[in-house]
Amino acid sequence: MPPAKCYAVQAMLVALLLLSSGCGPSALTPPSASSGSPAASSSPSRPPATSTPMRVLPSGRDINPLTGQPVADAALLKIPAVLISISHFPATARPQAGLSFAPYVYEFYITEGTTRYLAVFYGEFPAVESPVQGGCETRVGAMVQTATLVGNQVWFDSDRNGVQDPGERGIGGLCVNLYDARDNLIERTSTDSNGFYGFNVKPGKYSIEFVAPEYLAFTPSGAGNASSDSDADAVSGRAMVNIASDDLSIDAGLVPAPDSPLPTPDEASVPLAQVGPIRSGRLIYRHIAHYFENSCLMFASASPEELALLPQCLIVFHQISGGGFMLDLSEMRSVAKDNQRKARTEFDYSGNRFDAVPPAGGSSASTLLEFFAYQNQSGWHYDSASQSYLRYVDTSEYEQPGILHPEVDRLTGRQLHFENLIVLYAKHDVISPTNLDIHLDAGKSGKALLFRDGRVFDTTWATTSTKEEQTHAVHPIRFLGKDGQPAPLRPGHTWIVVVTPETTVEENEPGQWLLTFSQPEGAK
Repeated sequence: MPPAKCYAVQAMLVALLLLSSGCGPSALTPPSASSGSPAASSSPSRPPATSTPMRVLPSGRDINPLTGQPVADAALLKIPAVLISISHFPATARPQAGLSFAPYVYEFYITEGTTRYLAVFYGEFPAVESPVQGGCETRVGAMVQTATLVGNQVWFDSDRNGVQDPGERGIGGLCVNLYDARDNLIERTSTDSNGFYGFNVKPGKYSIEFVAPEYLAFTPSGAGNASSDSDADAVSGRAMVNIASDDLSIDAGLVPAPDSPLPTPDEASVPLAQVGPIRSGRLIYRHIAHYFENSCLMFASASPEELALLPQCLIVFHQISGGGFMLDLSEMRSVAKDNQRKARTEFDYSGNRFDAVPPAGGSSASTLLEFFAYQNQSGWHYDSASQSYLRYVDTSEYEQPGILHPEVDRLTGRQLHFENLIVLYAKHDVISPTNLDIHLDAGKSGKALLFRDGRVFDTTWATTSTKEEQTHAVHPIRFLGKDGQPAPLRPGHTWIVVVTPETTVEENEPGQWLLTFSQPEGAK
């Protein structure tokens, strides 16, 4: 490994480990070499050929086939997907607005050491949120399981029905205390930005106390099933538990207190109701948009050869300042509904299987670090409380290589967390030094790695077959297990990292994986 790259990877490992323990990293001294743009890396390893998966139908009318979860408004499932080209470079684009609302996000290489995102919005539109906060400092860092785990989420019960409905989000910074059977205080913690908390305990009887600030009160307890109701007593805020094995169903719902108004957010801190930043189109979009039938692709201009091939639902002004063009959420919704009216055929986004129970086997995977270039590094750390991976990014500053911090959604201020991470290997053709064609076209398949539940599994990916194309049975990319059956994704959101076949993903330490991108020959 070249010295500069080795140094940056070590810095990234240290930074992410510190973040997982709730501590902030300190800056390190970079090597003397300098570059105007991130320098790409290379390493050899080619995956084997794979097979084609079977079709899997969605499990209910109100279930989003891209998440396997119920939606707040089933009518939105009738609106075709909106695909938006989201900038990751320059770093002024960060934090991006809207990524936490996208069931799928594709991350891919665009040359010169930089990457871009294609966010797929379906079943829910992005929205501005000023999250309700508790009375403690918001916990930062992943919850690491070291014993029997108890916990899960504190949420804002907006309709006051005592049930955590789709679209009701967590409360960050709420104090949570753990007491033993004799009412001795054992441990204190607080919820993270998405409302999750957890304790490592020995089997036994405990009391979990949720401490509501004066402007919040508890919703009625026991109103739904164990996974969606509130367990906190409406008066004391305590939940009595008898723990024999892991229990991530101990939740608390809160509502505004009757005699104390919610704090009013500072007007200057409320984000603009916009999604983006939006940047130029790329050739890979034509394949992904094709598999999301009737979808609306939004991007900011493109080269002549790309424009000739890309569907053009909405092309916005190509703006570099601020990282790209910011699109009003009202216009996004309006264009999406107009596209729905123009759709001539039915669409079906099913094809992947979702299951809360992970498959057997796999290898431990608490961390995945991404090294695309010296100034383009990111990482994921598995959070046992939310059963998802938390995302971290660098600053892209040359003086701070691999120093990672939580990546948040500009619209909500919450850290990005995805239940599934998929590394998808695909052939990259160099059209010009700054223009790539990534082969996700019909009839293609290849190797993939699925990260879920703190483990990694070998899988394959496959696009719609040529025969299916002829019968207009088009579906999003599908993922298979070793047996050729659909690989079970965890219900929730999925982040797909598209890489070259030569890219390596190696376990450097137990449970810690490093993705080292190998750029295609001839790319700048």
